[in-house]
Amino acid sequence: MITIMLPKITLIMTLLVTFNALALNVKHTEKAIVIDGQTDQAWHNVAWQPMPYSMAGSLPNKQDFNGRYRLLWDENYLYLQAEITDELLLDRTADPLVAYWDDDCLEIFIDSDASGGIHQYNHSAFAYHIALDNQVVDVGDDQKPHLYNEHLVSRWQRQVDAPNTIIWEVAVKMYPNSFTDAKALAPLKLNAKDVIGFMLAYCDNDGSEHREHFMGSQDISPVNGDKNRSWIDADVFGQIRLVP
Repeated sequence: MITIMLPKITLIMTLLVTFNALALNVKHTEKAIVIDGQTDQAWHNVAWQPMPYSMAGSLPNKQDFNGRYRLLWDENYLYLQAEITDELLLDRTADPLVAYWDDDCLEIFIDSDASGGIHQYNHSAFAYHIALDNQVVDVGDDQKPHLYNEHLVSRWQRQVDAPNTIIWEVAVKMYPNSFTDAKALAPLKLNAKDVIGFMLAYCDNDGSEHREHFMGSQDISPVNGDKNRSWIDADVFGQIRLVP
């Protein structure tokens, strides 16, 4: 048994080490980021990351959609600043719990311990759909959409010199895998060396009944031709590592 199992264990450990080595390092900020759609000084030395991958719909041109993002952290929040170019911002449905994925929205995928796995109807990971009115929706463990506005702070603002471009800032709290809608646990404190599952996406609708584009930061392998897996399976997320 030992002779048979050792190669498998070695292979699994090698894959885990390799995957963790690909994690994006996210720097700590001593000063909390003000979530106002403006660029604080702390962002100036943080590199932008692309979100070039199509997960559903057609591939847009850069005038229709172009996006990039960067991250920082402190003990209370993971901070996101996204720069989104979108020639038409659209919120077709006023009710935030109805067809929210077909409106223009920023979507943040978080797995607080990078454990992966199916999270479609549980909160071992979150798929936060952030609407243009900054309301936050995910599917609950009762298989129905719910608002999770208390999980994050969001604000976006158009750029004066480029009105089709917005700066969208978000401060996101982390929650343990055991979080349920019936038992809303306190958020976690973040620490250096934490590894977190993370992916960013943007739903783009230019006036159709459904979104035309769904762009993200990870290249997802399709299952039966379907790349729209991130709201179901946290294994398709990337990883970030918190560093001092």
